[in-house]
Amino acid sequence: QGQLVQSGGGLVQSGGSLRLSCAASGFTLDDYAVAWFRQAPGKEREDIACIRAVNDGSAHYVDSVKGRFTISRINDENTVILQMNSLKPEDTAVYYCAADPWCGSLLDEWDYWGQGTQVSVSP
Repeated sequence: QGQLVQSGGGLVQSGGSLRLSCAASGFTLDDYAVAWFRQAPGKEREDIACIRAVNDGSAHYVDSVKGRFTISRINDENTVILQMNSLKPEDTAVYYCAADPWCGSLLDEWDYWGQGTQVSVSP
């Protein structure tokens, strides 16, 4: 039974940085696309970054995080990282990682989900 376990997150001041990790067990993360989603209070869960399976490896980002967030793989650790720089208060949300064969899958199609982690950015 595969699972994703998240770590990182917390409280940071505006302009600061945080790193989120998403570690897989029970399956090889290289074979999957991995996305980071976030959900702010009262809002829908949104896909903010996705990295394709390692045979492609390309990544895409939603405009609101482009140039500030970077998604990458640590292959030897079966882990995907989201490095978040220049954080803004509007980045405050619960962040989730997810794995699926395709970046474009609908929310209910993703095979695996992490447990979620809170990111809070103070003004």
